[in-house]
Parts: sequence; C-alpha cells; structure tokens
Amino acid sequence: MKTCIATVSLSGSLREKLEAIARAGFAGVEIFEGDFLGSDESPRNAGRMIRDLGLEIMLFQPFRDFEAMPEPQRRRGFERAARKFELMNELGVDLILVCSNTSPVSLGGIDRAAADLRELGDLAETAGVRVGYEALAWGRHIRDHRDAWEIVRRADHPRIGLILDSFHTLAPKIEVDSIRAIPGDRLFFVQLADAPQIEMDVLQRSRHLRNMPGEGDLPVVDFMRAVCATGYDRAISLEIFNDQFRAGPPNQVAIDGHRSLLNLMDQVRRAEPALELAGPAIPPPARTKGVAFVEFAADPAESAALVGILRSFGFRRTGRHKTKDVDLFAQGDIRIVVNRESEGLAGSTRHVRGTSAYAFGLAVEDAAATLARAQALDGERFKEMIAPGRLDIPAVRGLGGGLIYFLDGRTLPAVWSAEFDPVEDAGGAPGGLLAVDHLAQSMTYDEMPSWVLFYTSLLDALKKPEVDIVDPSGLVRSRVVESSDASLRITMNGTENYRTLAGRFLRESFGSGIQHIAFSTGDIFAAMAAFKASGFRPLAISPNYYDDVESRFGLDPAFADRLRADNILYDRSETGEYFQFYSPTLGDTFFFEVVERRNYDGYGGPNAPFRIAAQKRRLQSSGTEAY
Repeated sequence: MKTCIATVSLSGSLREKLEAIARAGFAGVEIFEGDFLGSDESPRNAGRMIRDLGLEIMLFQPFRDFEAMPEPQRRRGFERAARKFELMNELGVDLILVCSNTSPVSLGGIDRAAADLRELGDLAETAGVRVGYEALAWGRHIRDHRDAWEIVRRADHPRIGLILDSFHTLAPKIEVDSIRAIPGDRLFFVQLADAPQIEMDVLQRSRHLRNMPGEGDLPVVDFMRAVCATGYDRAISLEIFNDQFRAGPPNQVAIDGHRSLLNLMDQVRRAEPALELAGPAIPPPARTKGVAFVEFAADPAESAALVGILRSFGFRRTGRHKTKDVDLFAQGDIRIVVNRESEGLAGSTRHVRGTSAYAFGLAVEDAAATLARAQALDGERFKEMIAPGRLDIPAVRGLGGGLIYFLDGRTLPAVWSAEFDPVEDAGGAPGGLLAVDHLAQSMTYDEMPSWVLFYTSLLDALKKPEVDIVDPSGLVRSRVVESSDASLRITMNGTENYRTLAGRFLRESFGSGIQHIAFSTGDIFAAMAAFKASGFRPLAISPNYYDDVESRFGLDPAFADRLRADNILYDRSETGEYFQFYSPTLGDTFFFEVVERRNYDGYGGPNAPFRIAAQKRRLQSSGTEAY
C-alpha cells in the first residue's frame, strides 16, 4: 500500500511540510484545506510543486456540514461542492473527504443523507472526481462507520465511497470486525491515528492528543487487519492532530510517521499471513538478550573520576584496545568501555558534551537481521572506517546522535579478543554486580514518542504506561520500554522544564542521552559493604525518608536502620521488594544506580522525588547550581 500523511500533521509552511513529507519517503499527501488557503501558491503551482517533490495528492479535505441540510443550506452546500471540485481539478487531486454533518440545523435521516450523496455523486462525475464519506465520532446524526457505510450503500453511486479513520472507530470503541463486511472496492481511503486510552471528551482527544500508530494505546493493528480483510489495497494515511507535533520539527514528525506505517503493516502481515499483503517482507522484531556493553566518550582529565567510581564498584580493567586509547572494564555480564580518543564520534562527542555514555551495544539473536530491520524502518546506519583486523559491528544512530550497536552469538564473543589485548588488573575484589538492569535516558518530552516508537518497532519489546515523576522543580514524565523477558529495560524521562534534574542534564549535555545506568546485584547489602571497603560513598538520603518508610511499610526498626545506614531506598509491590542506591553525580549530571529485585517489576518510582531532592542538595552544597 502507498503511504500518505495529512499536511495538518506537521508544523511549518505548506512548502516546509511538503519537503519534510517527501524527505521521509511518503508516496503521497493529504492536502488540508487550511494549509492550502494559508499559502500564496496558486492551485496549479501548488499541484506542480507537490508533483515535483515526487508526491501524489491523494486526498483534499475536509468538506464539512453537507448532507441532510434544510434549505437554503442544502443548495449552498452543492454550490460549495462545485467550487471545491474545480479547485481539485486545478490542484490535480481526484478525491475529497466529506465528513458527517455536525451542524445543529442538520435534519438527519439515512435516506435523506443517501439521496444528497447520490446527487453529489452526479456532480462529482461531471467534474471527474470522487467523494469519500466519513463518520466523525462527534457527528450530530452519524458518528459510526456502520451508519456511514449504510448511507454510502444506499447512495449506490460509483463516485461515492467510504473513508475510514481508525480514531473515529477505536476511540468510541466501535467493533472493528464490522469493517470486514464492507466491500474493499467501496473503501476509497483509510486514515490512521493512535491515541492514549484516557477518559476524555472524544473531540478534545482527537484535536489535541492523536499520535502515530504504535505511540498510543488504541488497537490500531486490529483495525488495520479488518481493513485488509476487505481486500483494500490503496493508500494508508496519517491524520494526526497533536499539539506537540504541530509545534515540533516537521522532519522528525514525518520520519516518525513513515516509520509507524511501515511497522504497522509489518505487524499486520505477521498477524494475518493468509492475506498475502503486497510489500517487502522485513526481518521480525529483534529479540534481545540484554545490554552487551556501554561506551563512554571520556575526556582524559575527567576519566579518572569515572574509572574511580567503576573501581569502587569492583570493576576490573580487563582489556586495552590494540590501537586506540580505549580501556575495557568488566564485572559479571557488564562491560564498560572508556574511550579517550580525540578523533571520530567519541572525540566529537566529548568535545561537545564532555564525558558521557554515548553508545551501547545490544545482544541480539541476529545482528545482521536487526540492522536490516532498523534500516527498513528508516533507521540511520552508522558506518566508520574499519582498520584491518577489526570487526565491523552493525550500528545505527540512537538518541541524541549516539550509537546503538548490534551483537550476536558470532560477534559478541569475538569483539573483545579481536579489539582488545588482555590486561592483568590488580584491582580489588568484585562487588557482586551481575548485569545492566536498565538504562535511563533523558530527553525533551517532545522526543519521547519518537523513541518509544523507535524501540518498540525495532525490538521485541513493549511500552509501559506513562507515569509522572515529581522533581522539586517540576514534573518529569517517564515511560519504560521493556523486552518480554525483561533482559532489556530502558526508562525514558521526558521534561519540558530545564530546572528539573533531567532538564539540567539536557542543558549541560547539549541534548538527549543516557543520564544514568543501573546495575543489578543479588545482595545489595553485601554489595554496599564491598563498595564501602573500596572507598565508595553513596548519595546521602534524608533521614526523614527512612522514618516514613519504616512507618509506611511496617518495617522492623532494625531493618529500617540498616537501610538508613547504607542510604538504600526501599519499595514494595504486591509481589515483591525493591532496593536501590545511587552514586554521587559524575560531573553535574550523570550517575550510577545499583538495584536488587526480589520478584519486583517496577523501578522504585515512589522513591524518585527523594532521590532527586538528595541529588539537588548535593549540587547546591557543591556550589554548582542554585535552585
């Protein structure tokens, strides 16, 4: 199927929108009337500009308040339609969307509406155009696609067909399987949008909170499966009304939109193999086996502080790069790479952002297939010059311009021996750390939907509900992407406020990225004892917190004292317990976390305000920031 997007989905002038749509790889565009009216291009010039960009105008919309009107409104409706048909001919588009009437003076009645559409069909035939009728979820009389289809069926005109919009079906929870009974040749166009599943007026949710398929909570895949079962094989289009998107960069919104449609159709193909849908098959979502390594771009003068924290955690230096100023530190299944190079991406990253975790590797079943899927979903491959004897590890650009590498059973064992010489490190005893529990990435809130979509379309992973984290300076919205076996967990923290701790990271680092790494342990108290023996001092938590925790959970006082003595935070769910402590910040923004899970699936969210308050107190006491 051809991919399409409505101009109303993006910010900018008409030309800026169209250029972003073309760059993203769409085949076509819906022209929203307001975008055309706000342009100073003539209809013919606008049509020529669109075709010169390699785009097809697939729909002109909307045409409102037409059917089942009293006189003189009915007559004026036909006069308006005739003028729009002339405009369409000049633009070079043959399909217009007529949405169900919302006027308070409309009369209603399926037969009356069908008669009006039949007469409109005759007018459309004369003009050489077609009319698609769509039920708005807030229509005055018609708000269900089943009723809209009945009107189209009774109109019985070859120029009159049905337009479906997933939002108008899914938001009011209309049964999607009813679509399967509609003949595919009577479906003229299909529009798609997702949205959060929240209790809210459907009109307000539609106008402000629509998002790309896969970014929300609506069963858009089920909707599209029903559409494909009709035999429909024309265009699928995005019509997204979203305040963030219409204020954000049009290029990124267009890329996200194109990726969402590719991923949606891949999901439909996998769910309905008997349909034999046209289009290239792509590898399945990648199954991950956790974080294989995290790489830091490190300033040589600052790297001592990073290495000091790693050593206090019991990491040993196990490898030295054969040709570069790069060290490998390891413990359990954790690999940390410290790259002090001044050239390449690591060098440019540290020059701009300082010492930072700019890349990570994912252990996957098939690295080549994962890369192929990423590229098929518009991911940007990263290539660098590979010296003889070095491995070419597939990688794509990640958040904030960083990198995500893909390693499998062939490359994962070989990379360390091929790239690094072994080192006999005389460091202290290991601290009992097992693996990377999760990566925490901070970003602007506008970026969060993009990266949720990126991870969930590329990987066999699901998103969890969004939650609010209370920072003393404002709210931070957090969302988790997690693989089915929880071997990979990524928390994304979005902020619009640069006074929050996440916002400070964005400001100091000049963009989004990994703000902290959490390591797992099987015994957090033993780990803390080992770390303290190596000179580690954890982030100091307020004693008031422990008084409350003891009371709130009914903890044994001696156990609460043990938590207090080690600055370990505690949470409990219906199924288990969670323990966590934090390092001081590295520089002003980056930090480490150590966690122990006892049949607990969360991330200690209730503790976040107290941890953030402690971090801000430390920053204030060091004189680096006044809040």
